[in-house]
Amino acid sequence: MSAIRSIFSVILAWVVAFSTVLFAQTAQADIRVSPTFAARGLPPGVLAPLTSKPVAAHAPFEAGECNLCHANSDPKQPGPLIKAVTPLCLGCHEEFPGMLKRAHAHPPAQTNCTNCHNPHNANYPKLLLQETSQLCTGCHKQVAEIHATASVPHKALTSGAKCLNCHNPHASEVEALLRQQPFDLCLGCHNVDTMVGADGKKLQNMKAWLDNNPDWHGPVKHKDCVACHQPHGGNQFRMLDGNYPKEFYAPYNPDAYDLCFGCHKEKAFSTAQTDKLTRFRNGAKNLHFVHLQQPGRGRTCRACHEVHASKQDKHIREGVPYGSGGWVLKLNYQQTPTGGSCAKTCHQERSYENRKAP
Repeated sequence: MSAIRSIFSVILAWVVAFSTVLFAQTAQADIRVSPTFAARGLPPGVLAPLTSKPVAAHAPFEAGECNLCHANSDPKQPGPLIKAVTPLCLGCHEEFPGMLKRAHAHPPAQTNCTNCHNPHNANYPKLLLQETSQLCTGCHKQVAEIHATASVPHKALTSGAKCLNCHNPHASEVEALLRQQPFDLCLGCHNVDTMVGADGKKLQNMKAWLDNNPDWHGPVKHKDCVACHQPHGGNQFRMLDGNYPKEFYAPYNPDAYDLCFGCHKEKAFSTAQTDKLTRFRNGAKNLHFVHLQQPGRGRTCRACHEVHASKQDKHIREGVPYGSGGWVLKLNYQQTPTGGSCAKTCHQERSYENRKAP
C-alpha cells in the first residue's frame, strides 16, 4: 500500500510540475507586447511579491487570500493560477471589460494586465512595475528619444501624472489614447496666466486669448494644435513642428518659414508683382514682398500677424511686443473699402488699394 502511495505521490508531483510549467508558458505567450520585460530593463521575477515594504499592495494578496487567483491558499505554495491573467483580473475589476471596448484600446491592457502591473505588491502606485514615464517609454522608444534630445521639452511629460496627464493607459474613444480631444486637452492646461516655457518666459493664457479674439487661425479653427506643435517636445521655438522665425526682423529665406509654407503659398511672399497671389498689394505691387524682402530688416510674420487668433480679419495684430522691455508697438491698421492703411507704426501713415470702390 505504501508503495502505491509513493508511486501516486511521484505521479502527482509530476502532474503539478507539468501544469505549472505549462501555465507559465501560456502566461508568457499571453504577453504579446514588444519589447519584453528584459528589454525594458525589468529583472527576472518582476511579478513576484516584494519582500521589502511596498508602496502599494493588492488587497487579496495583503489579506492572504491567495486562492482568489491561485489554486491554493498557502502563500508559500500558492500553485498555478486558476485561469489566464486577464480574465482573472477582469473577474473583479468589472469596469474594465466595457472600457476596453472603446474605439482605441491599449494592446498591453488588452493582452495581459501584468505587462504593467504587479499582481501582488509594488514600489509604485497602482501596482505599476516601474515609475510611470519609465514604464511607458520602455515600449514607446521614439517618445523616449524625443524627450531625451529635445532642447524645448514639454513639461507635461515630467510633471504631475506625466504621460497620464494626456493619455489613458487602458483605452479611450479618442485617437492615441488621449483623455480628451487634443484641442480641449491643450487648453485644459494652457488656461492660466502663470505658465512659463522651457526658456523661462511667460506663456500666453491661450484659452483667454481665444475667448477674446474671434478670428481664429485655420489650424486653431480646426482644433488641431499638433498641426504646428510637437506634443512631446522638440528642437524648435515653442515646440514648433518646423522652422518659423521668432525675431521681429530677419532676412528672407523660404527655409526659415517651412512651417508656414506647409499651408501658405511661398510665391505670395517672393513675387514682386501680382494681382492674384495676395490682397496685401497696392495695385500690382506685392506689399508682402516689400515687407519681407528688405535686406537685413525684413519683417517676419509676427511683425503684423497673430499666429493663433485676432480681433481683426487676416489675423492682423493690434500691436506687437518690440524689444525685450515689453513695449507694445501699435499697428493702427484700418481696413478700407478699397484696401487698408497703417498709421504711425514702423513708418508714417501708408495706405494701399487693391480693388475699386464698391
